[in-house]
Amino acid sequence: MNSVDDIRRRVSCEAATLLYFGAENEYKQAKLKAAKILGVHFLPTNLEVALELDKMAEEKEGALRKERLILMRREALKIMKHLDTYCPLLIGSVWRGIARIGSDIDIVVYADPPEQVLELLKTSNIKIQQACWTRVNKQGITYSSYHIYAETVTKICLEIVVRNPDEAGKIRKCDIFGDELKGLKTRELEKLLKENATKHFIP
Repeated sequence: MNSVDDIRRRVSCEAATLLYFGAENEYKQAKLKAAKILGVHFLPTNLEVALELDKMAEEKEGALRKERLILMRREALKIMKHLDTYCPLLIGSVWRGIARIGSDIDIVVYADPPEQVLELLKTSNIKIQQACWTRVNKQGITYSSYHIYAETVTKICLEIVVRNPDEAGKIRKCDIFGDELKGLKTRELEKLLKENATKHFIP
C-alpha cells in the first residue's frame, strides 16, 4: 500500500511532466490532471511540483540550461537598464535561476500611466507583441496591472508587468514557492552576473 508521501511524489512528478512538455500551463490544472491520471486524490504543493520540474529540466537540458540562464539574465539586465527610471525588478524563473526551455523573462516596473513604459520600449530593439490590462482577484481584493508581451533580439520571450508606483516596495508572496517575492534590482543583477551568474534563489 502506497504511503501518502509516495503518492504526493508521484503526482508531483506527473504534474511536472505535464508542465515541462506544455500539456498544461498552470500548476493547479497540472496537479488536478496528474491526480486524475494516477487515480488518486492527494495533491502536492506547488513547491513540490516546482522542485520536481527543476530536477526534470536539469536532467533533460544539462549544461545548455546554465548557458541559457546566463543569456537570459544578461538580456534582462539590458532591458532593466533601459527601464531604470521605473524601478525594474527581475522576478520569475530567470530570477530564481530555474529557467528552462520555454521560459520567459519576467520584469516588474512601476509607472503611471503605464503606457509610457510601452513607448520607451518601442525605442529599443525589443519587438512588441501585445499590451493589455489584466485583473486578478486575490482574497477578495482586485488587483490591476498592465502587461506588455514582447521578444528580445535573441528571440527570448519577455513579459513586463507595469504596476502603480504606490505598489513599489510592497511585500508579495510567491504563489509557487510560498516565500517572499524579492526579485533582483538592476544593480543586484549586475553584481550577480559578475560574481555568481547561475545562482539559484529557491527556498
